[in-house]
Amino acid sequence: MSVSAAPRDAARSAIDAGLATLVGLSHTIHAHPETSFEEERASAWTAEVLDAAGYSVTSGTAGMPTAFSAEIGSGPLVIAVCAEYDALPGVGHACGHNIIAAAAVGAGLGLAGLADDLGVTVRVLGTPAEEGGGGKITLLDQGVFDDVHAAMMIHPWPADRLAGTCLAVSHFDVHFDGKSAHASAAPWEGVNADDAMTIAQVAIGLLRQQFRPGDQVHGIVTQGGQAANIIPDAVEGRFMCRSTSLEALDLLEPRVMACFRAGALATGATLSRTELAPVYSHMESDPVLLGLYRGNAEALGRRFDLDDDGAPRPTFSTDMANVSLAVPTIHPLVGIDAAGSVNHQPEFAAACVTASADRALYDGALAMAWTAIDAALAEPVRARLLAG
Repeated sequence: MSVSAAPRDAARSAIDAGLATLVGLSHTIHAHPETSFEEERASAWTAEVLDAAGYSVTSGTAGMPTAFSAEIGSGPLVIAVCAEYDALPGVGHACGHNIIAAAAVGAGLGLAGLADDLGVTVRVLGTPAEEGGGGKITLLDQGVFDDVHAAMMIHPWPADRLAGTCLAVSHFDVHFDGKSAHASAAPWEGVNADDAMTIAQVAIGLLRQQFRPGDQVHGIVTQGGQAANIIPDAVEGRFMCRSTSLEALDLLEPRVMACFRAGALATGATLSRTELAPVYSHMESDPVLLGLYRGNAEALGRRFDLDDDGAPRPTFSTDMANVSLAVPTIHPLVGIDAAGSVNHQPEFAAACVTASADRALYDGALAMAWTAIDAALAEPVRARLLAG
């Protein structure tokens, strides 16, 4: 699909001019990790670069203090670029959200001077709490995406991939309440909440052999008692259920919850559940936008041999998936040299501030900017997006 080279060159020049700022933003966010809904500094730093580039920035979008919306241009075609900047507990930016934030800003810089000529409105969204808080779902529910015609972001990964297999997921805490007692003198007086959790986990382990392909359950015990000689009266765990679609998740969750009820029944403990976030859906990437992105990423030297060879897609979950069911969306994976590590490992966190990571930032920003330009100038694509 052929478009004029002039806006593409202008986007590259703008990103080149801001590259030191973008790399600095990525490294600064990485050095100061903030977890879901606590990203006060990362949100402010990200928004400040856009404000300096001429964007109109509104903080506290959708009632979330660490969300923001930055806009430039007044064209009818509204293109959203999503910036994530939350870190993981314990391992910091081991999912590379520092790169995501900087790349989103970079795409914004590339498009800032072109928006009106392209007939687009560029909206860079600061989206908090992807790691289990569902910030984008709140933005979606509050109407922030209602007038958006296309949405995009990139995500660092150990290899370039056009898309992953995005699983629907629920996030929740379970609580077992029992009764404490002296573990030696009168254990029969107690109701052991820890035993209830153990029974539930064993039951889930046995249930796995009947899981459908794509079903997953993960969990940790976050509170397991206070002392070895006290029968635990309160035990908590944090769990995630995943499946291939919202419908499949609806089938999995009752079976998992039956395991927790079994623990309560066997021990006499009381079970309760606390929802931690809205349910994340499966993702439906827009094939046309993804094709445009592929061409632009390949022009920058990226290769998608794994996709062409039919290699299994990586599995993960993201609240960008919910956006994809409402708006044409892409979420490609940009490879970095992770030295054999994978996302959510400390070694991957270390890889997210290397020269390879900085190159991924640049390539992701420019590929997204070029994809937005292509979508704006290729009349069939533009018309389809505007038609909704």
